[in-house]
Amino acid sequence: MIVAVLLAIFLQSAPARADWLQASSDHFVIYAQDSERDLRRFSEQLERYHTALALLFNVTGPAPSPSNRVSVYVVASMQAVRKIHGGDNKYIGGFYLPRAGGSLAIIPRVDAAKSAEDVSMVTLLHEYAHHFMISANSMQRPRWFSEGAAEFFSSSSFAADGSMILGRPALHRAMELFYSPDVKVADLLDPTNYDKRARRNYDAFYGKSWLLYHYLTFDAARKGQFARYLSLLDKGMAQRDAAAEAFGDFDVLEKDVEHYLMRRKINVLPIGSERLKIGDIVIRPLSAGEAAMMPVVIRSKRGVDAEAATSLVAEARNVAALYPRDAAVFSALAEAEYDAGNDSEAIAAADAALALDPGQTNAYVQKGYALFRRAADTEGDRVAAYNKARAPFVALNKRENDHPLPLVYYYRSFAEQGGEPPKLAIDGLVRAVELAPFDFGLRMNLGEALVRLDRKEEARTILRPVAFDPHGGGLAERAADMIARLDKAPSGQDAEAEARLDKAGTELAGS
Repeated sequence: MIVAVLLAIFLQSAPARADWLQASSDHFVIYAQDSERDLRRFSEQLERYHTALALLFNVTGPAPSPSNRVSVYVVASMQAVRKIHGGDNKYIGGFYLPRAGGSLAIIPRVDAAKSAEDVSMVTLLHEYAHHFMISANSMQRPRWFSEGAAEFFSSSSFAADGSMILGRPALHRAMELFYSPDVKVADLLDPTNYDKRARRNYDAFYGKSWLLYHYLTFDAARKGQFARYLSLLDKGMAQRDAAAEAFGDFDVLEKDVEHYLMRRKINVLPIGSERLKIGDIVIRPLSAGEAAMMPVVIRSKRGVDAEAATSLVAEARNVAALYPRDAAVFSALAEAEYDAGNDSEAIAAADAALALDPGQTNAYVQKGYALFRRAADTEGDRVAAYNKARAPFVALNKRENDHPLPLVYYYRSFAEQGGEPPKLAIDGLVRAVELAPFDFGLRMNLGEALVRLDRKEEARTILRPVAFDPHGGGLAERAADMIARLDKAPSGQDAEAEARLDKAGTELAGS
């Protein structure tokens, strides 16, 4: 109680800062300590960016369900971003985590008036381009293409009249292109060629990927070649072979690309405001309790280890003691309690949140997580335990039909008991991936389920984007290995036996 009182005194006596605001739109939820004018401009820019991408990639369809939007948390500085991110990467300027029902980005404050030159904005636009493209098309895409496209779109600029310019020079890659160790076109188009290069800490991969993507997009002499290349990849042709057939001699292409870089004027793609219509943006101030809990929320959403979770839950309890009638505060407390391994406390906090406000989506999720962890450890009636664990997710599904997590946990409630999930559960998992194709852990779960059912072609389709993840990593390696084993195994059952995944590596975040 003494700590709570001291915290209250601190909050009252702290220097005045901008209030925490939330901007809610069709595809984003932004939390920032900023003026309403600047936050609205930032939110409008992100929505116009999404609309521009949808226009260029001919993507139509409804907006995501509320919980499946990207949440953007704006913090004080790059130093704050790096502290929240963890690790020792001193170049992190912002980061994005793709998660079913909880994708988020954490960035420093954006100067929306100078978006094209703002490092935070460039980083966010780069990562959202990845998010959008994997959602729009889950076909195999080489790393250079994924990064080149993200760089191409990340330099977009926004005019006051609502128009945009895409394909501007990636000035943040200029030094890299001219002074970092060179990367050849052949290295991009043939990844085995790049992998043979001597390892360097940093080279011109991103810059050269942007340059090649930009050149193939705009150069009239190469018209149609880009589309041909992607078509050949979609038909299953190897990367080098597809590039050679579509683009011709790599040495000639290298010279053309380098000449293109030296041009005095570079092509851009303007889009008028009349083609960039967006929906309503609703801005509200956070309650005093929500604002006090924001440091906890941001770190919880990032993910914490056991030591950090213990410290964070103490902080969350202190805030909850000050705001006993704030449902959002208790929803955040439920998450902190779950992360700290306190299932009973997490359930109690979630129940308190839902009693105050049945619309607290995260409270259903955290209660479900805690009940699932209990069910996994039960030594009694496991069927009854998992039926009980499903209940919060069933309630959430009734409130938000296209939230992916209830579909995921309906499937897991059967799979974790060791039996074969019914067709309805498999169909639900497929639907969850349709709703959140950017969550590669979820894709791995579905891929494994499809392999067990001997649905090899569907499994390949689901796993390919993971195997070709531009950021690589353990999931990408396991997905590539699983696809290779599927290709040579006589049946999915054999492939699954050979390539069984470490389930701990494919669990959804937060579970």
